[in-house]
Order: sequence, then structure tokens, then C-alpha cells
Amino acid sequence: MADIVEEFNAYRSKMNEKLLADNNKVVKRIFNLDTNAFSEGALPKKTKELIGLGNSLVLRCDDCVRYHLETCHKLNIPKEEVVESLSISLLIGGTIVIPHLRRAYEYWEALEAK
Repeated sequence: MADIVEEFNAYRSKMNEKLLADNNKVVKRIFNLDTNAFSEGALPKKTKELIGLGNSLVLRCDDCVRYHLETCHKLNIPKEEVVESLSISLLIGGTIVIPHLRRAYEYWEALEAK
């Protein structure tokens, strides 16, 4: 199951390199903005990651959900807090979010198995 983590990270890294290699100013600025937005600030990084995770689930972006789950895992955010965050997003997003919630659970399990 941990293979989905490795596959996702390998693909993400490979494609990010290709995107950034084109030296497009807009793409580079968006990447930079994203990096800076999730840095420590008035809100701690943990809070920002849980917000990012929740918003990603509501927007139904599996890649973003995986990215934020992995960052939450690296920050040692307990599963209970991640699940509570996801449950609020389910409430906001409605039942259309359930398939993405399933994949989020699968990915979290893969992270824990690593």
C-alpha cells in the first residue's frame, strides 16, 4: 500500500520539474506563493495544513488531499485531528466528497504503513 505514496511523490516531483523547467513566470510565482502561504505565520503550519487539507477535500482535488495528508503526517498531526478536519470538510462539501474521503483514508493508511 505504501507504493501509492512513492508513486505519487515520484510523479509529482517529475512533473513539477517539467513545469518549472519552462521558466514561466506565472507558474513559478504560484509555486512560490503556495510555499510561502503554508509557512509559519500568525497561524501555525499545523493549522494551515489542516485548512489546506479541508479545502482540498471540498474542492475534490485528490492530489492536493494527498499532498496535505503527507505534510500533516510529517508534522506528526494525530490521525484523530486529521479525521476531525476531514469530517468537517465532508459536512461542508456534502456526500459528493465521500469518494475523495475514501481515497484520503487509503492514503493516510499508506503513510502510516511506511
